[in-house]
Amino acid sequence: MSVYFRPLVQTGPSRPADALPLAGGPCWFTHVEALRRDGPPDIRPATALDDDTRARLTAARAPVCGLTMDAPRIMGILNVTPDSFSDGGAFDGFTQALRHALAMAEAGADMIDIGGESTRPGATPVPLASEIARTEPVIRAIASEITTPISIDTRKEPVARAAHAAGAALVNDVAGLTFDPALAPFCAAEGLPVCIMHAQGDPETMQDDPRYDDVLLDVHDWLSARVEALEQAGIPRARIVVDPGIGFGKTLAHNLTLLHGISLFHGLGCPVLLGASRKGFIGRLGRAPDADARAPGSIAVALAAAAQGVQILRVHDVSETAQALALWRAVTRGRP
Repeated sequence: MSVYFRPLVQTGPSRPADALPLAGGPCWFTHVEALRRDGPPDIRPATALDDDTRARLTAARAPVCGLTMDAPRIMGILNVTPDSFSDGGAFDGFTQALRHALAMAEAGADMIDIGGESTRPGATPVPLASEIARTEPVIRAIASEITTPISIDTRKEPVARAAHAAGAALVNDVAGLTFDPALAPFCAAEGLPVCIMHAQGDPETMQDDPRYDDVLLDVHDWLSARVEALEQAGIPRARIVVDPGIGFGKTLAHNLTLLHGISLFHGLGCPVLLGASRKGFIGRLGRAPDADARAPGSIAVALAAAAQGVQILRVHDVSETAQALALWRAVTRGRP
């Protein structure tokens, strides 16, 4: 049986001499949790890791869209849709979308993620032409105004092609480049970085009855297999970001298990993205039935992820998250 190694991540200046850097960033670890499917976990010193595992966990991640991965980066969410779970209809007009994108960049977003198809639980597919019409003009306008990198949130090659021509520099696919067989070859040919997310089922059915043998290890293995498949397709690991897919075919218990163990995914050798902002489990645990009242819970989850070395935080509340991260870093370091 395979053994999986989850670094027990720490931060701050009180760093032992034998501590290993996590993914080339400010976090570090001295021990790992060894996980297996056929037995209980155990704690081991990081010095006992084999060379390949150590290299995957410690090597600095390549920049994504020109952004270094040595500190948490904020990806601001811009849904140009009438039906997204949190902000559907708020920014589906051209002027509103452009204004919001510029405001997020000013507030501290390191990149802007633009989506024209809702993937909330129960959502139905959007026609190709409609998705392009929603996203392409907005991307073109934003790219003409600011230098902040733009990501296109899509499962479809024609949408990604139009978005890239308009100025998008990253493809963020909730289906992990499995929905449209033409998407991976396009990204490979254009040299585009990609974010691959795990989802069990499609948006229409994913929350009906999600089940796993071991959600943390199952999601890890799926992402690992996708990374290897994309490498074979011509997309190097250095251009791949992984996302465990909080809320996509997961129960509340599944989400919490993934968040608690999210440092496991650093072993894939890719930057890790977390998209938990305003999601249903935050509403349940935080007693906030309205999605737009979930900023405090979303920020709490984001800070917990940053403390485990997650490199990209995909959020609705950019200004609030940027402020929280600045204070978290200052307190962790004991200096501004």
